[in-house]
Amino acid sequence: MEQYLLPGSSAKIVVKDNVVAVISNTPLTTISSGIYNGGFKKVHAILNVSVPDDYNDNHLHDDPLNLIYAAQKNLQITPNCVAMLTAAKIKNLSLVTRQTDDITILAIATAGWRHGESAGEVIENSHYVRGTINVIVVINADSTDSCLASLFLTATEAKTAAMNDYDIRSRYSGDVATGTITDSLSIAVTGQGAKVEFGGPASNVGQLVASAVRQVVKEAADKQEGQHQGRTLNRRLSERHLSLDCLAVELSKAKVFGDQKTIISLLEQILASDPVSAVFLLAAARLDDDFKKGLIPNELGDISLLSKRFGCLRFNQKLVMNRFSEVNLPPFTKQAVIAILQNSLSKNC
Repeated sequence: MEQYLLPGSSAKIVVKDNVVAVISNTPLTTISSGIYNGGFKKVHAILNVSVPDDYNDNHLHDDPLNLIYAAQKNLQITPNCVAMLTAAKIKNLSLVTRQTDDITILAIATAGWRHGESAGEVIENSHYVRGTINVIVVINADSTDSCLASLFLTATEAKTAAMNDYDIRSRYSGDVATGTITDSLSIAVTGQGAKVEFGGPASNVGQLVASAVRQVVKEAADKQEGQHQGRTLNRRLSERHLSLDCLAVELSKAKVFGDQKTIISLLEQILASDPVSAVFLLAAARLDDDFKKGLIPNELGDISLLSKRFGCLRFNQKLVMNRFSEVNLPPFTKQAVIAILQNSLSKNC
């Protein structure tokens, strides 16, 4: 068992087996979306409990609280607590502190975003997928209820900002992710120390919370899923639902570059040996993000013609207007990958 103290308070952080907990001798005022005892509460502990590897939807739906009761017993704490569940490993947690002269902030996170989502999209989730982002923030201060609610919003924004820092994508649409479908957040104040009334992202305490949460979520996700910076081109494309397999399926319709297997092999060779073409393809995919949202400036003209001209930039090729009309890909990605393959064919002729 590991223990850490929150400076200037009676709160301590305990890590034991599959649980990380904040335990306090004096009541913590909390606002939480936790599955157990969420809402506005005064509690003596906040728990983040990791589920076993063999857990699935049926286990969770049958009795999601069994693990929480077991964790309470293991830590020998009363039921007067808030608790959250996660599929991420407790050993992969991250802990970040921020401090001013009179306020100490502690942020704890476990994070996995394999089922990232973009709020507002259609989500069809019929199977259990590992990962979730759970965050606990403890502030050694005395806040108003409205400040606590504002801090909950600020921390949520910071979590999304962390995902944007890594360009994490929704598994359902490929859009920029705003969270995962099972995220949970608990914000607590000790009631000791400075009085705080404002918790928005421009307030002093809000900036500290946002900074801590943004860092702690990225650190925890890197521990859980591996380093996110510098991930492979194929992974970046796949996250946008534009894997090499997907590109090959569409390009094979034109019967110019061969069948799917041939196209995949050719693309793998080109992109591995020509980093500029790889960057060109990734830039095209990012332009298609703007296209999908209607953010390409109107003064740039017709998107169809613009994307074809873009595709010709890399190799100074001539426009091919109708040869690939049956290929159904986002416009800039489509023209970029066609240009890359055409250039390869011209070299081999």
